[in-house]
Amino acid sequence: MTDALELDALWEDFHRVVNMTSAELAAWLRVRDADEQAEPLPEQAGTPTGQHVLAILQKRRTDLTDDDIRVMRKVVDTVTDQADLENEPETERTAEDTRRRHRLMTLGHDPLKA
Repeated sequence: MTDALELDALWEDFHRVVNMTSAELAAWLRVRDADEQAEPLPEQAGTPTGQHVLAILQKRRTDLTDDDIRVMRKVVDTVTDQADLENEPETERTAEDTRRRHRLMTLGHDPLKA
């Protein structure tokens, strides 16, 4: 497990990079997986990491597991590497920007959200 100071810093970093609410993320995961024929059940929508981020958003810091902490670190690292957190929100310019935005949204980070 992580000591209290490290956990506090990780909790703050996670909530800084995950700028979507749990309701916004849940809706995005359902939309992302929906097709013309069907929409997945809410608890089955999205990637396993996206579902885990959603579960973390609904927890208190004291209820985190070691697996939650691992996912939080992964999300913070991924979003920090792929997003320009200092210059957001930015407008999408290309199809690649849209794909990047959608990948980040699956982790709970919307680059277009202030």
